[in-house]
Amino acid sequence: MPSWSPLSSDARLWAPSADGLALYVHWPFCVSKCPYCDFNSHVRDSVDQEAWRNALLADLAYEAALLPDRKLSSIFFGGGTPSLMPPATVAALIDAASKHWAMSDDIEITLEANPSSVEAARFADLAAAGVNRVSLGIQALDNETLAYLGRAHDVTEGLSALDTAQVAFDRVSFDLIYARPEQNEQDWAAELTRALSFGTEHLSLYQLTIEPGTQFAARFAKGELATLDSDRAATLFEQTRQQMREAGLPAYEISNHARPGAESRHNLTYWHYGTYAGVGPGAHGRRGGLATARRKKPENWLGRVADNGHGIESEELLAPQARAEEALLMGLRLDRGVDLAAIARESRLGVGGIVDAGAIDRLSGHGLLIRKGDHLTVTETGMLLLDAILAEIVQTG
Repeated sequence: MPSWSPLSSDARLWAPSADGLALYVHWPFCVSKCPYCDFNSHVRDSVDQEAWRNALLADLAYEAALLPDRKLSSIFFGGGTPSLMPPATVAALIDAASKHWAMSDDIEITLEANPSSVEAARFADLAAAGVNRVSLGIQALDNETLAYLGRAHDVTEGLSALDTAQVAFDRVSFDLIYARPEQNEQDWAAELTRALSFGTEHLSLYQLTIEPGTQFAARFAKGELATLDSDRAATLFEQTRQQMREAGLPAYEISNHARPGAESRHNLTYWHYGTYAGVGPGAHGRRGGLATARRKKPENWLGRVADNGHGIESEELLAPQARAEEALLMGLRLDRGVDLAAIARESRLGVGGIVDAGAIDRLSGHGLLIRKGDHLTVTETGMLLLDAILAEIVQTG
């Protein structure tokens, strides 16, 4: 796996070390499927908790054997709804990880949670298991929008869970979804002001998108669902960044905002294109130049682990060009940008082999990119066009 960091040495953001490792554990089950969600999540009447704990531990042990002599900087329990996991299972996985690898003294252990009263009741036990950071899917601060988004909680329950989380965990983040149909600047500013008043040091703010295969996509295709027009969405994006910057939680990535030092270390490993292991259904990893993927359907993954001792469906050796492209894709999401020379050294392609200088100059002239020597950043305006920018600047041959 490449050891470069897209950030230059004077960057303020935390960055993974050359021997660092992030661990992702996927819990695929939810109480219900949200209509906008395209994650690998499934609703089941019952879950054999012992079988799942043992399978996750086996999948973890298999991956650990292939990644020796690493220092674990973060663990992230994602889903699905990992706050539905028994705290004993969370504790068993953290304990196993600590035996497979050395842990950083300041390791970050995050768990995603829905803000229901049932799940909030587990927060103290999850903290005792070793979780020190929680990410709450609050999503909105008015009941009408929560119903539209298919969320099971209301505002009162969500804020009660937030209070509980802030007592139980060292670090708390929560998500909000904006750019909703008919949402205006005034209403979003008021909602964001209220969100900031709760005092968390990290907020993930996502624009509502219609993802293929979701209930929202089916309703949109039938003309039953409206979306916010792109100009208004862009205005809300710029407004969000300004309001968060003024509040002392600037954007450090397209959708993530934090007080300096409170950024998500686990996600920074992805965006720095560091090494990470993924276990559980549908989990992805990057190991020694290999892109790993586990089987997605829970029952298929469980069967694969029973048969083979792991849930891997595919392992693909990525060519240097593909790895350089991934480093650009991930690193340019960061406001700090990428070091093209570092990526070029690792890929052995040369800067001219990974980016088109003419395209960079052209897009810089349009105010979408800034290049200073070998350091490349996407401007605030360019962030909304990142996919199109990447298609323009990546050198294809």
